[in-house]
Amino acid sequence: MDKQIWKPGTVLYPVPAVMVSCGTVDDPNIITVAWTGTINTNPPMTYVSIRPERHSYEKIKSSGEFVINLVTKPLTYACDFCGVKSGREVDKFSHLHLTARKGEQINAPIIVESPVNLECRVKEILPLGSHHMFLAEVVSVSVSEQYFDANGKFHFNRSQPICYSHGAYYTLGESVGTFGYSVRKKTPIAKQMGRTTKKRQRNSSRRSHNSKKHKGE
Repeated sequence: MDKQIWKPGTVLYPVPAVMVSCGTVDDPNIITVAWTGTINTNPPMTYVSIRPERHSYEKIKSSGEFVINLVTKPLTYACDFCGVKSGREVDKFSHLHLTARKGEQINAPIIVESPVNLECRVKEILPLGSHHMFLAEVVSVSVSEQYFDANGKFHFNRSQPICYSHGAYYTLGESVGTFGYSVRKKTPIAKQMGRTTKKRQRNSSRRSHNSKKHKGE
């Protein structure tokens, strides 16, 4: 397979597109972030990387708090708007008719319309160059009840989550596997079904072969 050689760059796609809320309920703002992810399980830690010139940078730096709000298909327009408009110019919550509610553990507001809200408390700020990374501990998670089934299982896929790739937003596609499926042993039922399928394929092949012989092909 032939390859083209590009200059070094951040081409790790797709990535999550999230709306990061900060400030307070009385003075809130939202910034769209694609540079975010999980960095630790216990304690649960995450990060967001933000350019120092962005309006939200000082709000997060001074308060030491922010909320990562996961984005769904219906929120895509709001997500994009918050990425191209500055909080210095417009009240994004008001303009987009979004609801700000104080977090459970921090003063920064959550976006009520988002299905999952991760309340974060900054532990360290790393100046890396174009962006500064806010390393943070997740101190509370709010999850919308409408995506739970009768057995209490949360189905985030029903919220139509989106991701960001090379300048475009995409909804997530069909599941192509579950964690560990590549090494998981087949159940007796699955094995039996596999044998039955192979038997049917062999029988079908024989019938096709006999039919061709009968026709003189």
